[in-house]
Amino acid sequence: QVQLEESGGGLVQAGGSLRLSCEASGRTFSGYPVAWFRQAPGKEREFVAGITWSGGRTDYVDSVEGRFTIFTDNTKNTLYLQMNSLKPEDTAVYYCATTGRPYKLVSRGSHDYTYWGQGTQVTVSS
Repeated sequence: QVQLEESGGGLVQAGGSLRLSCEASGRTFSGYPVAWFRQAPGKEREFVAGITWSGGRTDYVDSVEGRFTIFTDNTKNTLYLQMNSLKPEDTAVYYCATTGRPYKLVSRGSHDYTYWGQGTQVTVSS
């Protein structure tokens, strides 16, 4: 059983930083893409950033490029999202996700991800 557990969300002022963590268990993640999505109230869930677990290929949505960094610690089986220069529009519930099959590339489509965490709230005040 694959399980993902996020942590690290909270309330921060605009311009501040947060680091989200996603601890994975239940399966080796080598070769499986992992990603962060977010969902703001009244909006659809959107792709934020993704990475192939061991290959290091990354992809970011334009709105976070240069401010957010996605990376993994294979020794801890943990995915991270370092968020800097946060803006009020970054406010959302953030979810980590991984695929059910190995892929070489990162997908931006939520339908390609089988396993999801429970989400962690990020609130950025102006």
